[in-house]
Amino acid sequence: MKISWRYKMYRKLLLIVFLIIVLSGCTKEPDTIRIGVAGPMTGDQAKMGMDFRNGVTLAMEEWNSQGGILGKTIELLIEDDQRDPKQAVSIANKLVNQKVIGIIGHFNSSCSIPASDIYDRAGIPMITPASTNPQFTDRGYAGVFRVCGRDDQQGKVAAEFIVSKLKIKKIAVIHDKTTYGQGLADELKKFLGDMAEVVYYGGVVQGDKDFKAVLTAIKNAKPELVFFGGIYPEAGLLVKQAKEIGLKTPFMSGDGVIDPQFIEIAGNKAAEGTYLTFSPDPGKIPSAKMFIDKYRQRFGEPGPYSIYAYDAMNILLTAIENAETTDGKKVIANLHSNEFSGALDKIKFDAKGDVTAAPYVVWITKDGTFTEYWKPQQ
Repeated sequence: MKISWRYKMYRKLLLIVFLIIVLSGCTKEPDTIRIGVAGPMTGDQAKMGMDFRNGVTLAMEEWNSQGGILGKTIELLIEDDQRDPKQAVSIANKLVNQKVIGIIGHFNSSCSIPASDIYDRAGIPMITPASTNPQFTDRGYAGVFRVCGRDDQQGKVAAEFIVSKLKIKKIAVIHDKTTYGQGLADELKKFLGDMAEVVYYGGVVQGDKDFKAVLTAIKNAKPELVFFGGIYPEAGLLVKQAKEIGLKTPFMSGDGVIDPQFIEIAGNKAAEGTYLTFSPDPGKIPSAKMFIDKYRQRFGEPGPYSIYAYDAMNILLTAIENAETTDGKKVIANLHSNEFSGALDKIKFDAKGDVTAAPYVVWITKDGTFTEYWKPQQ
């Protein structure tokens, strides 16, 4: 049976219409302003992920209640990187394909650094609330920013405290073999120089539960202080197990440990007296009071990085508003050229994307909570 030319033409027209529909669907821009949020939303660091997800959510809700931005509603695309660098790269590609305008994240430096390669190639601005390894901003990418400090700043303050305040001469330094943990430990060693002897240096595996062999070796080295570069799950177990084997040496760590989960894991008695480097108490910053009150009403007590995530989101959205466009290059240029008012006070970025003022102080664990204890000489 012969197919008529009209039927052939009808089939061609149907094919053309189908292709137009498919292609237009592929190129259609989102009708919302999409912001990617990436961090450890599950697993043993889920508390940190929840804290900064909530901070970002609070900022988004405030903007949307005022009409959104550029006439559009803000939408969060939240992804779990499981604190795994490979997963971080995978979700970075996913978020780029979903046409996000900017990224708030990641939490771990070991995730932020490889993921930033993807965002940079796509021209998407990225602001981390928590990644402190210097490599993150030292590689010359225009679109990477952080609202926290750096480990070389943190390590310097820790070294000054250990030598000038505690008068320590012998120290054990351990880390969790991650970009953040080992990076912080090495920065401390660098700044200690010959002012204190490192009698033990080694690593533990993130996710392990039994550290008694390492702690026994440390005990035999007879340090006056143990410094740990890592996150609160391992820190809590280290401190707890140290007391169980009779290692009474005080512990010190960094900003990855200052979370109530550390005290819960270690127990009040074992955690007592642990020193931690972190930023000054936000409760003492007048501009932070409104954030703290709003956060408590919405989510309960803020975590250590909730306020950093809140500021990161507000800064990103303000830059989009200032640029009057979602074009990545113009938003990035605005981030570099302006000073922003945040809950943590005034924030300005240098050419690398680091904040121009990032003070660190030392906190102490006392009576089941954290208290600001010491500040370096200016």
